Amino acid sequence: QVQLVESGGGLVETGGSLRLSCAASGRTFSSDALGWFRQAPGKEREFVAGISQSDGITYYADSVKGRFTISGDNAKNTVYLQMNSLKPEDTAVYYCAATSRWYSRQPDDMYYWGKGTLVTVSS
Repeated sequence: QVQLVESGGGLVETGGSLRLSCAASGRTFSSDALGWFRQAPGKEREFVAGISQSDGITYYADSVKGRFTISGDNAKNTVYLQMNSLKPEDTAVYYCAATSRWYSRQPDDMYYWGKGTLVTVSS
């Protein structure tokens, strides 16, 4: 059974940092892209960051570029999201997802999803 399990969410003050992890099991994703999405209350799920596991190319939403960094560890089948300079508008449930469509930012292109981890940034 394929699973993506997120961890590392929590409550942080404005300007603080968090590191999210997404551990994959059941198969390897070395030929796929892994990404992070988020969904705030009352809003649609939006793309945050992605990484192509085979070539390491990363891509970001404009809203997080320069503040968030995505990285992957193929040996551990894990992807990370380092979030710095957090803002209240970053508050959301963060989801890990996998796709064979490299560089896609569309939720509909993802074929595996984790259950999410909540990030709350206080003002």
